[in-house]
Order: sequence, then structure tokens, then C-alpha cells
Amino acid sequence: MSFAPRTPLSAERLDVAALDRWMRGHVPGYGGPAAVEKFPSGQSNPTYRIEAASGRYVMRRKPFGPLLPSAHAVEREYRLLAALHPTGFPVPKPYALCTDSTVIGADFYVMEMIEGRTLWDGALPQSSAAQRRATYEAMIDVLARLHGIDPSTVGLGDYGRPGNYFERQVRRWTQQYRASETERIDEAERLIAWLPLTLPVQDQVAIVHGDYRIDNMIFAADAPRVLAVLDWELSTTGDPLADFSYLLMNWQSPHEGAAGIAGLDLKALGIPTLDEAVSRYCAATGRRGVPDLNWYFAYNLFRLMAIVQGICKRVLQGTASNAQAAAMAARVRPLAAQAWACARQAGAC
Repeated sequence: MSFAPRTPLSAERLDVAALDRWMRGHVPGYGGPAAVEKFPSGQSNPTYRIEAASGRYVMRRKPFGPLLPSAHAVEREYRLLAALHPTGFPVPKPYALCTDSTVIGADFYVMEMIEGRTLWDGALPQSSAAQRRATYEAMIDVLARLHGIDPSTVGLGDYGRPGNYFERQVRRWTQQYRASETERIDEAERLIAWLPLTLPVQDQVAIVHGDYRIDNMIFAADAPRVLAVLDWELSTTGDPLADFSYLLMNWQSPHEGAAGIAGLDLKALGIPTLDEAVSRYCAATGRRGVPDLNWYFAYNLFRLMAIVQGICKRVLQGTASNAQAAAMAARVRPLAAQAWACARQAGAC
């Protein structure tokens, strides 16, 4: 495949020559020169495809400019990949990490390029009913497999802080929201007060992806098989129900050409229902069931609201990495309202 390098936005300029020099000294077997193209998707850590004489690679870097505390931690992504890849779990092989921001202007890492399909539309319009079911079952099974890995056995025992996962996550995303807040939103204030008082009990510690959805995976070109799980920026150790409930949000989100599948005729399409998804995950993980999901949905929407608010702040600062970031920022208020509606269903008043 050949391509012409895209002309980057001013906030995304990349010194390809400097990257090429660094890769020659740090990526085993690398041989340039490098041709670089930025992937159009991605709101957080800009991601690039690199083509060179020695093959294809992927580079992820932190955004240029001022960043929120603890955000965009590419070094954590790299550590996670380095821990999981030797186990056979489907992640790209990591090659090298650069924490010297003077090389290209931000920290970054380089990993292998996985060739396959990215599925953007949760309805899987190009698939048969049998293929759709198999794809969703594979996605659920891979998540269950992740949650079955003991973090301490792969060197990730200290990857997340001890204690109740949701307690620290609610605190973290409240801090992130406050750091990027641009206006007062009443529903957000109610959530910030209610969530810490109603935390669920945690009964397991697992590796948590943090953004597990269909478009963060690469599937085989000829089969409903997951070749790689991508975008581990939000990964940590904690309650696996955070990941699973986040995945189940797709059954609650309207179908708008993205991962959401609410409102579709799931039976006709061959897509498992929410109850079937829960049953498969529980069978794979040994769980007897899952608790009332409304609290988890409220939390996940609150977290997404905080992430999108961060994008809004970067739009104002001129450092957002995606041309659609301004439209994303307009979602903050609706997300807050949707999260509070789930909280009300969970008993908030």
C-alpha cells in the first residue's frame, strides 16, 4: 500500500527526520527512511502509521502543548503492552518508548502495525447474522480473557492504586473535570456529589482496559477474530465490572453509525441481547451475575463527560488533535443529563 503523507495541522507538526533518526537507534531491525501519516481518528493520543524499508509501524504520542495531570500517559500504555504481549493476549508488539520530549516535541512509543479490519459501525452492516453474533461473542470472550489475567503474574501488580477502584476513579474524573471545566452544569454537580456516596463494593482486581469497545480492536480480515486490542491509555487495575459495564453501554446508546446499537432489531441482526451478553461474560468469568447496572451506566457516562470536557478545553487552548473536536465538545451537557438520568434510575434524587 502506498500513500501520500497528510499535511498536518499546525498543532500536530511532526519532525519526521528526528523520528527516523531515533528509530534507527532504538527500534531493532528498523531501516528508513520513514514515511509518516497521521490516522484521522483519535481524540486523545495522536497516532501515526509509519512506512519504512523495514516494514510498517505505528507511533502514538502525547499531544503537544499543556496537558492535564496524569492524562495521555503513553508510558503506561507501553508498559501494559510489554506486559501483555508475551502472554499471547491480542495486543501489538511494543518496540520502543521515548520519554525525551525534545526528540519530536512529546513523549511517544512505537509498536508493530497489525493488519486487519477496524469495525466502526456496531450494526456491522457488511456482515451476516452469524458473523455478527460471532464478532460480538469474540469481543466478550477477549474481555473475559483479559479479566482472567492475574496482574501480579505479568508484572502489573502495582499498575493501579490499591483500594476501591470506583472510589479513586470517581475522584480522578472529578479532578479532571474540574481542571478543564468551562461552565457550570447542574447535572454534573449532582453527579459529583452523589457518586462518591453510593460506590459499589469491589470483589475482584483485574486489568481494566478503560475504553473497551468494538472500534478499539482490529479483527481478522477473513474471520470474526480479534487480532489486537488497541488504545490502552485509560488502562489500570481495578474492578472488571467497570470494563464490562462500559461495553454494555453500547446496548444503551442509540445507533448513529458508531458503536451504539440501541433501537436496532438485535434478533434479526444476529447480535446478542444485553442479557445474552451478560450471560456469556458471566459464564466465561465464573460470575453468578452482575448487579443493577444503572449506577455503572451513570458512572461511565460521567467519566465520558469528563473526557469530552477535556477535549473542549483543548479546543479552547488550540491543542485538540482532531478536526471534529469542537463537535465532540458540544456533547458535554447531553452526557451530563444522560448520566444523571441513569443515576435517577439507580435511586438518586
